[in-house]
Amino acid sequence: MYLPLLALSLLPLAAANALAPQHIFSNPSESESTNRIPTSYESAVLARRILHLTGIGTLATVFPSSKSHSQDGEETKEQRPQNLGGIPIGLMDYIADCEPTGNPTILAITIATSFKNVAAGSNISLSLTWVPPHPSSATYSAASLPRFSLLGYLEPISPSLVDTLKLAKCFTDTHGDAKYWLPGNPIHTSEWVRLVVEEVYWVGGFGDRNYIGWIPVEEWRGVKREEWEGVRLPGESERADGLGWMEWVAGFMGRWEL
Repeated sequence: MYLPLLALSLLPLAAANALAPQHIFSNPSESESTNRIPTSYESAVLARRILHLTGIGTLATVFPSSKSHSQDGEETKEQRPQNLGGIPIGLMDYIADCEPTGNPTILAITIATSFKNVAAGSNISLSLTWVPPHPSSATYSAASLPRFSLLGYLEPISPSLVDTLKLAKCFTDTHGDAKYWLPGNPIHTSEWVRLVVEEVYWVGGFGDRNYIGWIPVEEWRGVKREEWEGVRLPGESERADGLGWMEWVAGFMGRWEL
C-alpha cells in the first residue's frame, strides 16, 4: 500500500498522538508501559559505546558576566558583542575515549571560546548524539536515536599520564588532523584535559521503549570495556536490526510500503 504525500507528512503527528498516554520524551509509568525499558546501567553501557565511537561532541559553556580587563590580541580581534554575560554557547569540539574511567579526553586550544569561558569560571557540559553509519528508512529517525549529556569540569592531565596513556596516539587515531595542534605546536597553545564526569543525562530514544533520565555516575564509571564492546547501537551494522522508526509507526498505523 502506498501513501499519498499528505498522509506521509502526517505520519509523525499521528504516531505522536497515538502514543498518548505513552511518552516520546519521557518514560511511562510501570502500569502504562507495554515494553521492557532498559535499566539505567544498560543505558550506561550503550552511552559508553557511543563515547568510544563518536569523536565529535558539543561543548556547552557560558560567557562570563564581565569582560576581563586583561585581554590578549586574540580576544581583541574576536570583536565579541557586549552584554553576552550569562548567555550559553554550544560549539563542536574533538574528543576521544582514552581513559577507562569514561572521562573524555579533550585537546584544549586555549584561544577557543569554550576554553576561554571555562578559564573565566564557566561550568561545562558535553553532549553526544549517536549518528548511525548505516542509516536507512528501516532504522533511522533522529528522534528515536540515543543522545546524552555529560556534566562535569575540566582537569589538566599530568605530563606523566600523557605519556602513560599515549594520549597523542589515542587522540590522533581518532582525529588525524589534530597532529597539527598537539601541545608544543607552533600555531596555537594547547593542553591535554579530561572532562571529569559528575552527572550523566540520557535520552535513549522514544520513551515507551528506552530509558530517559539520569544515569548514576557510579554506573557510568563502572562500565567495563568488554561490556560496551559487546553491544551494538541502532544502525551500527548494515543489516536491519528490527529497531526501526517505520516498525515503531507500524505498531500504531499498520504496515505501509513506502
